[in-house]
Amino acid sequence: MKGWMYILLCSDGSYYTGSTHDLELRLAQHQAGEGANHTKQRLPVQLTYYEEYDRIDLAFYREKQVQGWSRKKKEALMNSRDEELKKAAECKNETHYKFYDKER
Repeated sequence: MKGWMYILLCSDGSYYTGSTHDLELRLAQHQAGEGANHTKQRLPVQLTYYEEYDRIDLAFYREKQVQGWSRKKKEALMNSRDEELKKAAECKNETHYKFYDKER
């Protein structure tokens, strides 16, 4: 069964990331207030991005991956800005190998 991972823009400017086996139905459910609690309180919503998968479990896995991303990283994905996406994905803490000082 096919699946989709999708990102909605809510009326308050927040993003909602979900997955489904029927994208049209799920969007209608969100718009009718039958979706997630997050979207119920932030109607109307607008589909801003989606990815199609051969299996629903792959879409669900991708949903969980993208849910953990920062707003900046999600926007880079939605706008197909690959370089920004790579940069947003980089580790920036001081323990990252790029910042490792061998002399310490």
